[in-house]
Amino acid sequence: MNIRALVAEFIGAFTLCFVGIGAIAATQGENLVAIAFAHGLAIALMVITLGHVSGGHFNPAVTFGMLLTGRIHPASAVGYWVAQLLGGLVAALFISAIYGVDAVTTGTPAPGANYSAIQAVMMEVFLTFFLVWVIFGAAIHQKYTFAGLAIGLAITMDILAGGAVSGAAMNPARVLGPAIVGGEWASHWIYWVGPLVGGGLAALLYDLLYRKPELPHADPQYPPREV
Repeated sequence: MNIRALVAEFIGAFTLCFVGIGAIAATQGENLVAIAFAHGLAIALMVITLGHVSGGHFNPAVTFGMLLTGRIHPASAVGYWVAQLLGGLVAALFISAIYGVDAVTTGTPAPGANYSAIQAVMMEVFLTFFLVWVIFGAAIHQKYTFAGLAIGLAITMDILAGGAVSGAAMNPARVLGPAIVGGEWASHWIYWVGPLVGGGLAALLYDLLYRKPELPHADPQYPPREV
């Protein structure tokens, strides 16, 4: 197992959670645009700087999509999931030390007051579908040089569209660590079911429609590189 890839996945997930929860704390959750761009910029920059090391998943749902389409070995996928979830947990611990536990609780995605759990899980399915669709289109199949920007903008778009409904997590690592630290477990299942279903569907459908025969099999990186 590639230790450097696992460290990259830890740092990427850490950055997303630290910056995302920090932005919510700094704005007291009142500026959706700032919160959306904070999350989007965090992932865009991490994909640009670490994508060549690990593929820049930073999200168990993305890794799940890679696993379903044979782009990562099962053992590597488990390692990625552990690194991603630990990154989110450690980020939540540091945010708690800086802003307080209440900030972590507030920054843990949860369904909006006017929306049901079913509406929230539907939103998470759609938002994660969009995110993974962009990842497969921009980073895997075409290997665009601006893939990091495209992925970051997809996250920004998703939060602007669905933040009020579900919190727009799209990522179990963005929820589990903060839930452990902040104690917010309301409808926690949403943030596993929604992202895994949405990410898995996007990966399978994009691969079915656009996969090129020459693409490498069981490679966790996009684009593949020697590391």
